Amino acid sequence: MTELRYVYAICEPLGAPLPAGLTGVADDRPHMFPHLGLVAVVGHVPERDFAEQPLRAHLEDLDWLTETARAHERVIHALMALTTPLPLRLATVFHDDTGVRLMMEEQEAHFRDTLGRLRGRVEWGVKVYAEPEPGAEPAEGDGPHSRPASGRDYLRQRRRSVLAREDTWQRAERFADRLHTALSAHAERTRLHPPQNPALSSAPGQNVLNAAYLVPRSSSDEFMDVLDHTKSGESGIRIELTGPWAAYSFVDIVDFVESSGAEAAGT
Repeated sequence: MTELRYVYAICEPLGAPLPAGLTGVADDRPHMFPHLGLVAVVGHVPERDFAEQPLRAHLEDLDWLTETARAHERVIHALMALTTPLPLRLATVFHDDTGVRLMMEEQEAHFRDTLGRLRGRVEWGVKVYAEPEPGAEPAEGDGPHSRPASGRDYLRQRRRSVLAREDTWQRAERFADRLHTALSAHAERTRLHPPQNPALSSAPGQNVLNAAYLVPRSSSDEFMDVLDHTKSGESGIRIELTGPWAAYSFVDIVDFVESSGAEAAGT
């Protein structure tokens, strides 16, 4: 069976071995591939699943994609306990060790510069959702008092619902602006992602802020204190904090993957 090389991340030399028992994609144990004073963290994956054509087919399989993404993130998370990794995109694959070596040679300066910027830093994700107050949406079929007596009453109820939603939305947007300004003052870099499409997300409410913050690891407690202080007393608004993550949002992944001839695909 032909095996390809799956690259998880680029790192500076690690001061400790990878955790015993760590497995990644395809249940393979990743290993360190040193070159030019840098380290690629590499695993072996079967060609039957990760060559270009089968990989494209697998990416349409949500269960396969979820399992692969979890295995990929498991390795990145383990690296974060040892160093600051420069994470590569999910399913960055090369035919052999030579391909990995050439990628590292072509992108050496870029990798070193990026690792310097990321060293000792983590990514935190913050989302803000607008959620209608309980009772803002008129109930239907829940007893005689919930049913409008006439078409005019129905339109009046619908109007109240729309106004309540608009008020919640506007308050959430103003709050999100204040929160982003406060958090940005305690982050070295920020990245605003497009709001999540509610039709594609299982999260309730309307996403009005979807942001990533690059924060020194040593300042993470202070960053979270700012978040806790800013969100106090807000109703109809939900905040979601995730992290700490490797700094995916602050790595120019596409440039150095595509220019190196890798087979790569992202979620």
